[in-house]
Order: sequence, then C-alpha cells, then structure tokens
Amino acid sequence: MRFEVERKFLVADEGWRTGVTSRRRLTDGLIGQFATGNKVRVRLDDDRAWLTVKGERVGLGRPEFEYEIPRADAQSMLSLVCDTCFIEKTRHCVPHAGLIWEVDVYGVTLTGMILAEVELDDEGQSFERPAWLGREVTGDPRFRQSALLRRFGDAGRIVTPEEVLALPL
Repeated sequence: MRFEVERKFLVADEGWRTGVTSRRRLTDGLIGQFATGNKVRVRLDDDRAWLTVKGERVGLGRPEFEYEIPRADAQSMLSLVCDTCFIEKTRHCVPHAGLIWEVDVYGVTLTGMILAEVELDDEGQSFERPAWLGREVTGDPRFRQSALLRRFGDAGRIVTPEEVLALPL
C-alpha cells in the first residue's frame, strides 16, 4: 500500500510551459465514490491502463492502491461503466527544486481548467513554490475532479478557476 500525500494548486501563468520535460494524455473514469471519500477510478494513457482505489483522507494524505489492467478492459469500463462520466487531460511533468510538479491541462468537458499537483513524502515536507504557481486548493472540494465533472461536465465552454471559486463550499 502506498500513502499518497499531495498538494494541489491553481496555475497563475504560463511560465510552467518552459520547464516541461514530458507529457502524456490521460483519461480518467470514476467507477464509484462513497460518502467516506473513498473512490475507485479507471485510468488509461497511451501505454497502459489501471484501476486506482483511494481511501479516506487523513490530513493531506490518503491510502492508494493501483492495479494494472488490460487496456481493452479499461476502454470497456470507460464506455460501459463510466458512461460519459470521464475526464480527459494532458499531464505535463515539470521538475522544480528537486520535485516533479504535474500540471494537468483539462480538455473536452473541462476545457480551460489547469491545475498543478505535487506529491510529497510527508505532510510536513517543505518545498519551494514555482513562480507560476497560484492559490492552493488542496482539500477544496470544488476542485476535486468528480465535483468539477458533476458541475461542468456538459458545459460545452471554457471553465475558469474563478467560476469554480465563486461556487459555495
């Protein structure tokens, strides 16, 4: 079992683009979400597919289990189980001060949303914030993928962070 400690931020400007070392397209489908905060997701990229089970949050962290599955199974789950409840994004890896920042640029249903995440070894770990980083939204339920999808999944337009921040908590 892995215990994931992650911090999430809005992106203030395009400065991150000059530091990108790799990128990959991801499709995430929510299979199940529970009142406790636990969830099950299927994810597909160009090379592999996997199921992720995330446990209840404890502070900034949560237990996470990942299981690689056949790509055909993931594609079937996305179309048969997740229906239209999936997210497409391009994840850009941006190294900064010894950490790898993942900048997710959402497409299709959430076009316009850009979020940056960094995984830490523990909650108390200090880190240098890149100059392009904006407001922290770790733990803000409005910026969870499932909440964004429920609220803006059929918007058919650009979704802005300001619009999400204007929503009640």
